[in-house]
Amino acid sequence: MKITRHTAADMRQALRAVREQLGDEAVILSSRRTAQGVEVTAAVDFDAARLEAAAGHAPEAPPAPSQPAAGEMGSELKTLRRMLETQLAQLAWSERTRRHPVHTELLRELTEIGITRDLADHLVGQLPAQVDLSQGRRTLITGLSQYLRVTGDRWLDNGGRIAFVGATGVGKTTMLAKLAVRWILRHGPKELALLASDTVRIGAQDQMLSLGQLLGVPVHVPERFEALPELLARLGRYRLVLIDTPGTSVRDAQLTARLAVLAECEAQIESALVLAASTQAGAIEETVKRFSPLKPASCLLTKLDEAASLGGVLSALIRARLPVSYVSEGQRVPEDLCPARSLELITQAVRLARASGAAADEDLLRRRFGRPSHANT
Repeated sequence: MKITRHTAADMRQALRAVREQLGDEAVILSSRRTAQGVEVTAAVDFDAARLEAAAGHAPEAPPAPSQPAAGEMGSELKTLRRMLETQLAQLAWSERTRRHPVHTELLRELTEIGITRDLADHLVGQLPAQVDLSQGRRTLITGLSQYLRVTGDRWLDNGGRIAFVGATGVGKTTMLAKLAVRWILRHGPKELALLASDTVRIGAQDQMLSLGQLLGVPVHVPERFEALPELLARLGRYRLVLIDTPGTSVRDAQLTARLAVLAECEAQIESALVLAASTQAGAIEETVKRFSPLKPASCLLTKLDEAASLGGVLSALIRARLPVSYVSEGQRVPEDLCPARSLELITQAVRLARASGAAADEDLLRRRFGRPSHANT
């Protein structure tokens, strides 16, 4: 093993010197601040490299009982490297905080809102070096609202054929009912039709038939879900057709077949993914990915009144470039429904974080935003 010590003005220069002298396999043993900048002690294990090379070319022989094999040494070195990388990430975060206190404070605030690490780092990275805190906050809110796309009230303005898809229990039927009532209030019932294709949930079609009777609009029921394309072909005279589809788990074995039926209707319908804002961000991302073969044109956010945080959900939608059409935050029909507005959603995410007392501790921030400590960084 070869051990060296390097002094430099900052950590980046020190790591470059380590890499140039010891190569990419070097690990950082320690680091500390000095009057000249930072001092880094690094090492590389040449014996382990020779052992691994010999193992690939020499005849296999049993190891000596008192000597560790090359694989064991490699495992120990990897463990040591992970520990040292964590320590150096902490040092890098501290250095970043010292040099750019406003930027790191904004990273903290974005983390508390629930914005994902990559998006937060990207947004803060676009700020000027000398930005003040108030200006930085305004810029970030504006930037987030520009990344979050919305569609406006185009369905109620222009009509269409919309299939509401999504997981079980996210509020597809309730959202459909709210839009149907809004359409009738604006245009009357003559050009509206409902299509009850949920053949899975018990009572789902009866619920749609009751809604149609209440609103005075026709409800069409396919004999089976696979007959959906044929039924749609007979509904050309309606300006707006709202289609209720079976709710499903993203791991349901039948989901692929149902998505294939809807994909067959791609030229006739627009798929809208219904998502509950109260769902965890990871589950939202999984749902978006699972329904991506349908190429949803937009999504609808339900249950905003039940959400404890919105940042993670909005981050997932920004990453997927999935526009939001409508949001719903209650059971009242049709009052608790409105077209999505990006700035309002971002502002609501900030309010929720403050109301819940969300806090990001230093350990979380170091793990999220500390730079990698390996010598080849």
